[in-house]
Amino acid sequence: MTGIETLDTAVVGAGPYGLSVAAHATVRGSRTRVFGTPMRAWAEHMPVGMKLKSEPWASHLSDPRDRYTLKEYCRLEGLPYAHGVPTPVETFVDYGRWFQQQAVPDVHETDVVRVDREGALFALELADGSSVRARSVVLAAGFLPFPRFPEALVGLKAPQVLHSSAVNDLSGFSGKRVTVVGGGQAAIEIAVLLDEAGADVTLVARAGSLAWNSLPADLPTTLWQKLRQPENGLGPGYYNKVLGDLQALFRLMPAGYRMEVVRKTLGPEGSWWIRDRFEKSFDAPHVLTGTQITAARPEGGALRLELSGGRELEADHVIAATGFEVDVRKLTVLSEELRGRVRGMRGSYGPPVLGAGFDSSERGLHMVGLAAAATFGPSMRFVCGAAFAARAAAARLPR
Repeated sequence: MTGIETLDTAVVGAGPYGLSVAAHATVRGSRTRVFGTPMRAWAEHMPVGMKLKSEPWASHLSDPRDRYTLKEYCRLEGLPYAHGVPTPVETFVDYGRWFQQQAVPDVHETDVVRVDREGALFALELADGSSVRARSVVLAAGFLPFPRFPEALVGLKAPQVLHSSAVNDLSGFSGKRVTVVGGGQAAIEIAVLLDEAGADVTLVARAGSLAWNSLPADLPTTLWQKLRQPENGLGPGYYNKVLGDLQALFRLMPAGYRMEVVRKTLGPEGSWWIRDRFEKSFDAPHVLTGTQITAARPEGGALRLELSGGRELEADHVIAATGFEVDVRKLTVLSEELRGRVRGMRGSYGPPVLGAGFDSSERGLHMVGLAAAATFGPSMRFVCGAAFAARAAAARLPR
């Protein structure tokens, strides 16, 4: 190991959770470095023109003094920041990179291609050919390892079949027949943006009808209003307040209950601000609710889709906006041997079993973000969970 640098903590992933953990860990005295391109998943794996579903006040990255908030960035740049005003993804990416420059200057902008054990340390191999050792690793992998496809589309390859997390520049779909699968915000927004880019779009949703968020009410200002209808990054009301603010307590609930709550909370719904654009562009023949793809096969240069109810549909591309499924077996950045030692909630698979410091069954290996949702609740699916994750994980990292 002569000549190879050893860190206290290596953070794998430079998104909101990775940057937030590093900001807290560094202040606590941990020699920490982040590996990855800041905000790359948000910049390259979100459709251009997208807006955040979360309110601006629920979209802050976290530093110990709360100095580098989205609110402060928008103030400095003269950008809109208000309750009920959606944040463009481009603004959020620029904000995350500004946060990194201010709070987490020690970033190695290259991918980690493999994490393994080397005695008491972790060995990280990097895409630029270098390597590093660390006493602990925080895996902030985000959503990219966990795309979920309908069974009928499994095995079909890009670019004919894509997950929504692989879609960025939509201009290349102009003039193409595109089927979007899903009934939530990602599906609806991608369908609208594709239509506006000149594609011929059909939305296929399993639900019998599309659901929509209502126009957000004014934030509570008086003590009575706050007691009657408390607000939280997950939404108004005490149910969301408990899920969003009592993550440590949620971890103590039975695993099966936790997974079911995460699955059911904040189900597929379109945002209020995109509803008019959707309804102006999509008539009944292009919105197939109560419908599933039962089979799909290549036919010429296109795909023949068989739908429930005996219908068929031809498409040049299918985009599956069907969410994500966390499974420790999908964490392929971990070596096969190391991955096999990480216990899942279903034994050798499923979401990871995590302790109070986001620590996995492999000592020194922590996981934050979406991978932690089944342990700490649905706030881990959103940026609003980054503050709790950063504080809890950083408190247990070596220094």
